[in-house]
Amino acid sequence: MKPVGDGFVAIDLLGRRRTEPVDWMVAEETLDELGLAYLADPHEFRLDDGSWLRVRIAEVSPSAIRVKKDDWGDMTATQVYYSLPFPITEDQLRPL
Repeated sequence: MKPVGDGFVAIDLLGRRRTEPVDWMVAEETLDELGLAYLADPHEFRLDDGSWLRVRIAEVSPSAIRVKKDDWGDMTATQVYYSLPFPITEDQLRPL
């Protein structure tokens, strides 16, 4: 959560704002309801050519986000990772 004026903004682990300034309890409840499951969901990553690639989030830290090309669990597939800046924006990474 980030203090803003007299309230707090709930921010998810990808650095996206989830609320406008609200009181502490509302921000905390928002993050509790959000949970962590969204990190396991498939996402789309915008490539340099403007196309979207289906990916899975592999790692999240305060300095970077790493995503992996979705290979649908194929153990023989080549592992392709991309590093993204933190915080992420919807024009770079979006839920599928």
